[in-house]
Amino acid sequence: MPVLASATSRAGLALVCAATAAVIGVAAPAPARAAASDSVLAWYDATASAIAAGGAPTQVTDNRTWAIGWLAAARAQSGSLSTVHQRAALAGALHETLVTLIPAQQPAADAVLAAELAALPDQPSTRDSVAAGRAAAQRLLTERIGDGLDPASINTPFPVPPAAPGVWQPTLPHFAPAVTYGNRVARPFLLRTAAQFRPAAPPALGSVRYEQDLAEVREYGSASSSVRTQAQTDTATFWYGSSLTLYTPILRAAVAQSHASTADRTRLVALFHVAEVDTHIATSDAKFAYQRWRPVTAIRADSDPAWLPLHATPAHPDYPSGHNTYSGAAEGVLTALIGPRASEPYTIGSPTAPGVTRTYTDWHKPSLENVDARVWSGIHTRNADLAGIRLGVDVARYTVTHADLLLR
Repeated sequence: MPVLASATSRAGLALVCAATAAVIGVAAPAPARAAASDSVLAWYDATASAIAAGGAPTQVTDNRTWAIGWLAAARAQSGSLSTVHQRAALAGALHETLVTLIPAQQPAADAVLAAELAALPDQPSTRDSVAAGRAAAQRLLTERIGDGLDPASINTPFPVPPAAPGVWQPTLPHFAPAVTYGNRVARPFLLRTAAQFRPAAPPALGSVRYEQDLAEVREYGSASSSVRTQAQTDTATFWYGSSLTLYTPILRAAVAQSHASTADRTRLVALFHVAEVDTHIATSDAKFAYQRWRPVTAIRADSDPAWLPLHATPAHPDYPSGHNTYSGAAEGVLTALIGPRASEPYTIGSPTAPGVTRTYTDWHKPSLENVDARVWSGIHTRNADLAGIRLGVDVARYTVTHADLLLR
């Protein structure tokens, strides 16, 4: 079985790492801390809980909430050497963001704020730092008004083109209209344009690579495959869930294992989600620029009109894979700011494999599994997956090396 071209991916990540030191202090690993004594983890968990309970129906909108809150906190912390003031600014920025964007979750946010303030000295400078965090959030919320990342704008109707070989069409079983079409014209946080890192066109129909990719999905991604192993099916099912849901505990492990300053760990979360928002936008740009049909459409038209994938196909074009652009950006940011490996193993679950957990020791293995999983699910070609990884890594590199533009 072919696997992710890790040498290519890691070469790109190495460039990210080389440019990182001048932008942000690299977080040296250390044993995980208890959330109760850690302001960064307290607000991390508060953000995750608020989004899980009352977030938007579109993933990129929730990434936007993370990015606004944590980037505002990073801006408010800029220049402060005091941990107390960094914690206070974090509290002000995150509370202001959460109660503004997810107002139904205000009671929970209020409780976290009260606990945080009770642990800080009640001094004018502390109150000033909280106010600075609030002000930074208000400014950033104002900056992002009309950025096109609200659910209605993201899901602007897509005019489906006439059916033709290679051209995306709605897929069974529901033949739902395309989603995320409007996301391609949303305003990035940092990228100059959505097409800045648009990948080269997918393999031409009938080319050797195209036929190889389609044959692999036909054999390994079929609902009735006789060659896919149980382990491969399990991997496909585990990674079928939302990328945001799957990567939230991965980023949390990175934050928990770092003993960098409050400010540096805040920047890690901020840059991670800025990169993911911009990656979403770049992904939609490429998907709708190429409008490549999904494997289920290609296989049923080409050789097997009864073929079905293991998992239902998401309602947007094949190339590049959005799951893998997310994974590539996540791996890129974490490798740049933490290093390639976790300081200790971390374990995550999956919404599509209840009760199942997987344990990892680095940030690269999830990318490898994501690439394979989308093929074994029958919903992406391998080339779309690899192009996704490369696009995500490109956006991560740009985000980390231009972070100073965000943090002013």
